[in-house]
Parts: sequence; C-alpha cells; structure tokens
Amino acid sequence: MTKIQKNRQTFPKLRKSMYFCRMEKLKTFISMLTQHDETQLSNKGISVSELNKQLDNFKNGFPFLRLESAATVGNGIIQLDEEDCRMYSGIWESYLDNGNKVVKFVPASGAASRMFKNLFAFIDAPYSQPTTDFEKDFFDGIGKFAFYTALNEQCKTNNGLTIDELIAKGDYKAVVRNLLQADGLNYGQLPKGLLDFHRYGDDVRTAMEEHLVEAALYAASDGLANVHFTVSHDHLELFKAKVEAKKTQYEERFSVKFNISFSEQKESTDTVAANPDNTPFRNDDGTLLFRPGGHGALIQNLNDIQTDVVFIKNIDNIIPDKLKPTTTKWKKAIAGVLVSLQNHTFYFIKRLTTSQPDRGELLEMLRFLETSLCCRNSSAASLNDEQLSAYLLSKFNRPMRVCGMVRNSGEPGGGPFFAYNADGTVSLQILESSQIDKANPDYVRMFNEGTHFNPVDLVCAINDYQHRPFQLPQFVDSSTGFISTKSKNGKELKALELPGLWNGAMSDWNTVFVEVPAITFNPVKTINDLLRKEHQ
Repeated sequence: MTKIQKNRQTFPKLRKSMYFCRMEKLKTFISMLTQHDETQLSNKGISVSELNKQLDNFKNGFPFLRLESAATVGNGIIQLDEEDCRMYSGIWESYLDNGNKVVKFVPASGAASRMFKNLFAFIDAPYSQPTTDFEKDFFDGIGKFAFYTALNEQCKTNNGLTIDELIAKGDYKAVVRNLLQADGLNYGQLPKGLLDFHRYGDDVRTAMEEHLVEAALYAASDGLANVHFTVSHDHLELFKAKVEAKKTQYEERFSVKFNISFSEQKESTDTVAANPDNTPFRNDDGTLLFRPGGHGALIQNLNDIQTDVVFIKNIDNIIPDKLKPTTTKWKKAIAGVLVSLQNHTFYFIKRLTTSQPDRGELLEMLRFLETSLCCRNSSAASLNDEQLSAYLLSKFNRPMRVCGMVRNSGEPGGGPFFAYNADGTVSLQILESSQIDKANPDYVRMFNEGTHFNPVDLVCAINDYQHRPFQLPQFVDSSTGFISTKSKNGKELKALELPGLWNGAMSDWNTVFVEVPAITFNPVKTINDLLRKEHQ
C-alpha cells in the first residue's frame, strides 16, 4: 500500500475521531446545563454552541497576530497637504449635495464612574485635605469646570454653603460628595454623554450636545443631520429627555433638522464569565454570569443602521467651538478620501462583473489594490486572468474605512500596522498591545517605535456597489478577541471581550490611514482632563 493510499484511509478516521471528540465535549457541557441555564440562554438569544465556543476561547486563548511592519507616513499612512484637504473636502461637499445619507455613530454606553476614580478614592481616604496631585489640581481648577454653577447650587441646597465656603471650612469631601453621589449631581453614575463638558458664558453643553454640533457642521445632507448613540438601558430615558430639551435649540442655530436615534448593546452579544479553571462562573444564586462583550459587540448595532456613510467617534472625544473649524476641516477631508476611493473601487467592480478586462487593466486594478488600499499578496501578479479577476473582486467588494491617525504622544490607543491575514494577504490593521506577542522582540520594537496611534476617528462606507448594505458580522475576525481578569463579589473571574469594533470587528474591511492633527483628539478619560486648555 502506498503512502497516499494509507493517508486516504487514515484521514477519514482522524476526522471522524476529531468529530466525535468535539461532540462528546459538547455533550459533557450540555449535561452541565440546568433548565434554568437553558432558559437564561434562550432569553439572551445565545445558543449552547456559542456558549461552548466562548468557553473554548478561555481554554485556548487567542493567537497573536503576525506583523510585517508598523504603518508610517509614506508606508501605509497618507499625509495630506492644504491643497489635498481642499480637494477632498470639495469631493465630500459634492457627495452631501447629491443627497447621500450620512450617520454620525457615537458609542456612548456606560457610566462615567472611571472618570472619577481618584475622587471616589478621596472620599474614602483617611485624610480630609487634598493630598495627591490629582486632588490638588481638581480643587485648584474647580471654578473652570462647566458644571461649577450646578455644583455650587447643589452644595447650597445640601449643605447651606457655597463651594468656596465649604473649602474655607476645610470640608472638601462635601464638595466631592455633592458632585458624585445620588443626593447631589450624581455624576458618579451618569454616562459621560450627559455630563457638562464645556461652558460658553452662561451656557453649558454636555458631551452629547457637542456631538450634535459636530454633526451639523460636517455630516448634514439635505438639511438633515442623523446622529445615532449607543447607550445603556439604564441611561436611555435620560438621553431621550436631554435630546428633547435641547434639540430645537441646535436646529435653530445651525439651520438643520436632527434625526437622533438610540440603540442598546444586544444581549445576544454578551459573553459568559469563567472561573480560573475555565469552567462557567456562576452567581451566588446559581445563574451563569454574563458580561457585556465590549465595544466590539457594537458591530451588530452598526449593522442595523441603513446609511451610505458612517462617522464613528467616541463620546468623550470632543472639543469646544474654538477648535471645531480644525476638526470639521479634517473630518471633511478624510470623508472625501473615502468617497474618492469608493468611486474607484465601484468602477473596478462594475468592470469585473460586466466585462472581461484585459491583462493590462487587471494589473492596473491590482496596483490600485496594493498602493491605494494597501492590501498586498506577493503571488497575486502570477495568477491567470480568471483567478486574478476573482481575487480582485473579492478584495474590492468589502466595507471600507478611512481612519484618522495621530502622531504618537503617549496617549493610549491602538497602533497602525501591516498585518498578515488568514488568506496570506497583508493589509492595514489597528492593533492593541494585547494582540502583539511580547516574546517577539521585533514585534515589541515595532509597537514601541510606532509613530502614530488610533484616536478612534473613522469614516466608513458600508454599502456595496449596488447600494445594498454589507452584512458587517461576516467581515469580523473572530480570532481577535481579548481575555482579561476581573472579580465579582471577591471572586476572581475571566472576562471575554469580542473583537474590538475598530480592531478585529473590522479586520476584513478595506482600510486606509490618514494622518490628522493631534488637536483633533482630545479625549476626557478623567475629570481633570476637562481642565486642559483644549477644553477651556
């Protein structure tokens, strides 16, 4: 018997053995499920096989990505001059004038409690005077916060004294309690989007309101600005009430109509928590513990939006009016880059689907794919015409995103890289440090020496050349999730996050990076960030 004949007999047996092994493991886990577990899963819209897959992720972990190089200006990052900005802004303005639908998509879920971690610690500290640099900076700049007037009134209501009088009395903690706790402004439990961020004379704006202003400036088409916020269920009514109270004011000021919508993270995207031994973590009442699957779960929310183009920007990354001209300029520029690239790809797709391009035209398309869309395959040029046509069509007919990249200045954020994909191609990806093998000195050097980082400044095209929406979950790389260590009621647990929204959830998108000025990135991660000159 030849070696090939032996393999033909062995492989089916091996596959059959592997199949029964997987089935036995699944049966074993199913036997661990109670009727209540099955009801819990059904209510969330999570299948047993999906649950089993999540537990396998805990056991096996996620593979590190294979890197080619960091993306830099001239090597994966486009640098635009003033003439380029004017040209692409003009392309974007024409796109809006043609009545195309645009949505500003703002992830705004969760409470702002992490912004106030240092102040919560101060309340519980054994000392009563500001001691740390953070505490001193907060009280030194307290009059500069947009919420100062509201906080001052709250102090008078609860303590009969103004902020200055409480400070003079040495009761600093009373001021902080009035800011954070439920009988005060309750900022410790409110979402970031509903906190007062900026002050304009006697007027103040929340982060949510600043996003409405931005939408009016660069994302309004035919006098309509569509804005979508993803919010938590607990905060939904608060957001709706604020919109109802403020929307008309901004419509009149900017001569636009706002279409403001909300969605909540779907329960079907929650992930099970695991014990350190990778078995399902259970609550004290015996139920399975599920946690939100991270911002990557929002790819489902994004998939539900019917639109041509989507801007994505985090809720806390906004600036006051004095800096908005710069933000508006660059938002229009990167949107123009997107439209220009999309027009080219749509033309190529129509050629590939309605005719038989000759070899020269196919190679022209390949050069566009490799140089403009930064997707490379060293063996593509050696494919025959039929194979190359199929390859090009598969790469062109995908969602597209143009991402602003900021010069690295020590801010947290994923980095731009050329990474290898499962099909052997190399393309641009945004990677977090946890996706990089720290045991590989070349990869660590690439990450540490990266010139840019991702500020979450994206503009996306999510319809195909026939104006049909892409099914975005089909373009997710499921092998790029994250596992972290958390705790619940003093018990250690493992938490699973889905592939990040701008990381693995968009892994199979066509991706282009454009350098944008650092001034366009001004996140508010702690309350004292609002004291920066950019927010004053």
